[in-house]
Amino acid sequence: MKRTQIQFPDLLYRRLKEVAAQEDWSLAEVMRKAAEQFVARFPQTPPQAVGWSFPTLDCGGEFLEVPEGRAEADAIVWES
Repeated sequence: MKRTQIQFPDLLYRRLKEVAAQEDWSLAEVMRKAAEQFVARFPQTPPQAVGWSFPTLDCGGEFLEVPEGRAEADAIVWES
């Protein structure tokens, strides 16, 4: 559980304390219940999957040589 500090206008604070006393709850419990009700009004959206690709760098020239006759070279697809 996380702790936080919140500032309320005096009238709202007094009303929250009244509700807490009426229901025999702590002020923290009133705030948790209120926050649960508030966030329930907003549908939770699943995180958007972001595609990732390996970053590339254009160095402006041909720096790779095709290693002919090597087994590793047969598995590589060279693009021009």
